[in-house]
Amino acid sequence: MMTSLKPLKLTYEGGFTLLEALLAVLVLSIGLLGVAGMQLKAMQSAQVAYQRSIATLAAQDAVERLWASVAANDGICSSASIDDWASQWDPHFPGTLSAPLAQDGCRFAIDIQWSDDRFLIDEGSVENVSNLKYLVRVPGSGS
Repeated sequence: MMTSLKPLKLTYEGGFTLLEALLAVLVLSIGLLGVAGMQLKAMQSAQVAYQRSIATLAAQDAVERLWASVAANDGICSSASIDDWASQWDPHFPGTLSAPLAQDGCRFAIDIQWSDDRFLIDEGSVENVSNLKYLVRVPGSGS
């Protein structure tokens, strides 16, 4: 006995694969936009880290000059002998350095600020990433 095979019915799904491909491209493009945004934020953060490193170097230079000043002045604290510090670091932070000021005896505050317009949140408002305040106390007696 022989059985006959019935032909299979083919269903027509024209364009469905194209629609799936378009949706996959849409999801991929949204993901790539997110990756591009993260890359931009990473580059901004790397620049801030670089600027803070330079600011820390400038502050450390001021501290070392204060120590040298104490040693040169027989243990008397004075920021007068490091007045050229700000002018030497000014090319890295144009017009924004303040010289170390004696606050109380041998305690000094070094304030370094710079402007960075890349961190605009909205018009007129800037994310505060450009300020370094360095407090130090050197051994010696006040002037």
